[in-house]
Amino acid sequence: MYNRIVEKKELAPNIDWFKVEAPPIARHCQPGQFVIILLHEKGERIPLTIADFDREEGTITMISQRVGKTTHMLSTLKPGDSLYSIVGPLGRPAHHTNEKHGTVVCVGGGVGVAPLYPQARALKEAGNHVISIIGARTADLVIMEEEMRAVSDELYITTDDGTRGEKGFVTNALEKVLRDKKVDLVVAIGPVVMMKFVCTLTKEFGVKTYVSLNPIMVDGTGMCGACRVTVGGQTRFACVDGPDFDGHQVDFDELMERQKFYVKEEKLAMDLYEKTLKGGGA
Repeated sequence: MYNRIVEKKELAPNIDWFKVEAPPIARHCQPGQFVIILLHEKGERIPLTIADFDREEGTITMISQRVGKTTHMLSTLKPGDSLYSIVGPLGRPAHHTNEKHGTVVCVGGGVGVAPLYPQARALKEAGNHVISIIGARTADLVIMEEEMRAVSDELYITTDDGTRGEKGFVTNALEKVLRDKKVDLVVAIGPVVMMKFVCTLTKEFGVKTYVSLNPIMVDGTGMCGACRVTVGGQTRFACVDGPDFDGHQVDFDELMERQKFYVKEEKLAMDLYEKTLKGGGA
């Protein structure tokens, strides 16, 4: 059976992990790619990165953070339930993960650690020395620590409040690594503002940096244009040209502004959903 949820667990407050039966996707997906899911026929299409896959088992794993109506609805599903549809793999594979660069630093912030994991694993398998830096606001929100440790030669953890690992941001730990070691490549995935400051830092050190962009996305096939981003002064669509891009070429300020386009509508949808849960109708 396709689209059936095999396993589910809560990785951290408001962060859910799902293993889903999707044999065709599991057979063909590569690090860096994503899927688009629908919970019901008239539901919102949302993109989720493929955090892991098992080709023999025919499953993929996805991680979702509860931030809006659809992700809250997704969190109510249980093992045995099925998604209405799941489409993928979408996006271009992260081809840099198949190459031997030397020393690679993988930087993940928040739920960005999920899409970072398959890339770090592939980079390690390609013979690179992998240094991973993962961060979160507080200790409870640090995810996939053991998975990242298993595919890293060195692992550093940071939290904004110092409750786990080093106190500070991932950029603080990254700067120390860049000053102490010869780094050949940096891969950064996380909140847009985090990726922006990582790229500002790596540009100073002259280190090639790839980021995985997460703009608003609808169809995921390049038709709607919602996920357009400016890279190197040109318009690109994250769904078909990415989601991985040269971070030093990305217009992060524009991306951050575009992410705010539907804040009011998203809040309204969430308010109506909460009202329905309380029995007040939609």
